[in-house]
Amino acid sequence: MILTTTAEVPGYAVGEVLGVVFGNTVRTKNLGKDVMSGLKSLVGGELEEYTSMLADARTEAYNRMVNAARDLGADAVVNIRFTTSQTMASAAELLAYGTAVKLVPKK
Repeated sequence: MILTTTAEVPGYAVGEVLGVVFGNTVRTKNLGKDVMSGLKSLVGGELEEYTSMLADARTEAYNRMVNAARDLGADAVVNIRFTTSQTMASAAELLAYGTAVKLVPKK
């Protein structure tokens, strides 16, 4: 499956739009990570625990979006985007979305 943030795939035309596909996950903070991050925030620097947590969340949301596209029989997902939102004081959602399409080779 071709996955891209662009609207077009070189060498192909969109033959059929199957619809918008989504993948999301909601992650919450970990008390142990909060304590360590709080201490780091006093001296500055990257909060590696949160960087790792968000990278895992992004991968999970992306994989769920791809699986949703596969379920529709898509050849590609175009215009892929990511967004986040706070769902409660200690949790955030990471959402991946794009347009599932069937491609045809350009002549």
